[in-house]
Amino acid sequence: MATVDTKTGQSVDRTVLDSMLRRRMFYTPSFEIYGGVSGLYDYGPPGCALLANMTDLWRKHFVLEEDMLELDCTMLTPEEVFKTSGHVEKFADWMCKDPKTGEIFRADHLVEEVLEARLKGDKEARGQKVEVDEEKEAKKKRKAKASKAVKLDDALVQEYEEVLAQIDNYGGPELEQLIAKYDIRNPTTEGNLLPPVAFNLMFQTSIGPSSNMPGYLRPETAQGQFLNFQKLLEFNQQGMPFASASIGKSFRNEISPRAGLLRVREFLMAEIEHFVDPEGGKKHPRFADVKDVELSLLDRNVQLSGSTDTVQMTVGKAVETGLVDNETLGYFLVRIQSFLLKLGIDQSKLRFRQHMANEMAHYATDCWDAELKTSYGWIECVGCADRSAYDLTVHKNKTGAPLVVRETRPEPLRIEEWQVDIDKKKFGPRFKKDSKSVEAAVEALSQELREKLSLDLDKNGKIEVEVEGIATPTIELDKDLIKIEKRTRVENIREYTPNVIEPSFGIGRILYSMIEHVYWSREGDEARGVLSFPPAIAPTKVLLVPLSTHASFKPLTQDLTSKLRRLGISTRVDDSSASIGKRYARNDELGTPFGITVDFQSVKDSSITLRDRDSTKQVRASEDEILQALKSIVDGDETWEDVRKRLPEFTGQEVE
Repeated sequence: MATVDTKTGQSVDRTVLDSMLRRRMFYTPSFEIYGGVSGLYDYGPPGCALLANMTDLWRKHFVLEEDMLELDCTMLTPEEVFKTSGHVEKFADWMCKDPKTGEIFRADHLVEEVLEARLKGDKEARGQKVEVDEEKEAKKKRKAKASKAVKLDDALVQEYEEVLAQIDNYGGPELEQLIAKYDIRNPTTEGNLLPPVAFNLMFQTSIGPSSNMPGYLRPETAQGQFLNFQKLLEFNQQGMPFASASIGKSFRNEISPRAGLLRVREFLMAEIEHFVDPEGGKKHPRFADVKDVELSLLDRNVQLSGSTDTVQMTVGKAVETGLVDNETLGYFLVRIQSFLLKLGIDQSKLRFRQHMANEMAHYATDCWDAELKTSYGWIECVGCADRSAYDLTVHKNKTGAPLVVRETRPEPLRIEEWQVDIDKKKFGPRFKKDSKSVEAAVEALSQELREKLSLDLDKNGKIEVEVEGIATPTIELDKDLIKIEKRTRVENIREYTPNVIEPSFGIGRILYSMIEHVYWSREGDEARGVLSFPPAIAPTKVLLVPLSTHASFKPLTQDLTSKLRRLGISTRVDDSSASIGKRYARNDELGTPFGITVDFQSVKDSSITLRDRDSTKQVRASEDEILQALKSIVDGDETWEDVRKRLPEFTGQEVE
């Protein structure tokens, strides 16, 4: 698939880009010499450096700037934790199977793939221009029968487009109906498919030699943060609101991994859990700083209407109108956008899409995804969910742990309420083994019911209470056993369960999408690919290029290498016999933003040239001036244009 780079107007050929990334070892299929395993990849030296620089920038942008508390939690999790959180029952995708071939498809992806192929065939039949799909031959064959040039009825075209706009909102029953309605089959064999069934995405394992403790590899880093909430609150000296953060590997047993790094079974996540008081309207103290920032928003109502049109709106207006639920959620949408733009993401290929009701995770009350446009379409890279108080509540109820905030009220709160007194000396002998169940049922009575029962008790001298789980579910209680009175209670301490706003980053997805956004080729030479990584995240910041293998250059390059490393600037030396232009071209593919050329003039007066990757322009100055300029650019204090304005331009050395 080819997409257009908005910076150069060039078409980005994914096949060429993928080949370059693998050739330069940004990443490579795991276990390749054994045939590989789909959905598993290894990162090579430039890929590792790029990941490390991205996560370092993430920490500075969020953990440092927002004063977050970072955790590193275990990836192995007992089954009981995920049963409580709901993941064992609900963390699933829908899959359907071809009973004859045994081939398995993820149902929503299959519907999406087939309908898109039919729409493409319709465009071809109408003589309209379509994008050329250059994916692997296997996928070409899969789509071959589904994408024949067949003209569709206009109403059916609109129907397909509406289905695709809502594809993330469909559950199993709806997908089954769509598969039947549009006669969707195995694209390769045209065989019928079995109805979709839920497939849990977690990898199951056992903990310990006796295998009597079932567990899972975590599908997210969040649960460890929730389970440590009370300790984090104490560490933060009971201060609210606050946020925790975690970066680590997560695992999902994807039904049909595809699209390279975009859908894998092991991946790096960076997650934030921002704990906030629900009574304060989930306001954020720094919201005023970002309220005028514009976001590209695609809300759920637009999607349900069958459209994918976005609206540009300030986050202040989005919160004010209720489109974005609260200030804290809106604040993090802006911070997410800011982080992505720092990485080099093209803002015209970034949107925030709101989850539809059926699509939202079981714990969420509202969620927006930061989606990035790539040659694979719009890809979800960051989720920002309001998890309400779900996680802390379920873990508190299961374990009895005090996952709550207790704070002294500024003014004592006087509460009038109906209180129940039980005569426990008589209660036990009367109900024996059922006494605890009866007592719990009485304590659980609502204020409205307590008021009514108080009147009944005064009038009749006895009341009846329903108790679940015992042989006689209706229990009679008389005045000797129970008293119900209205009293005033003074509350000096407020206890509440915080709500949670969770930004969750798929680092691998962001990495690949960002690479597509910064990739281009030199005009007139499509084979010369360039990755325009921002200096802060580039795997190598500087390439040192001696003019030749002359012995006088070696001490200079060694000295420069040492000085750059002491400044924290990663560097490589290319002293091969290739021309300077070829040596720079090789490193343009690796995204190296700057090059230093050492020549005979350098030996005489210690001056060196600094070359900019994107413009290929050069400046020449003293060694100290060039090193100071590099440090300033890498730290974000200056840009190349700033440096170019204050240092003399150099045109004497031909490097292209």
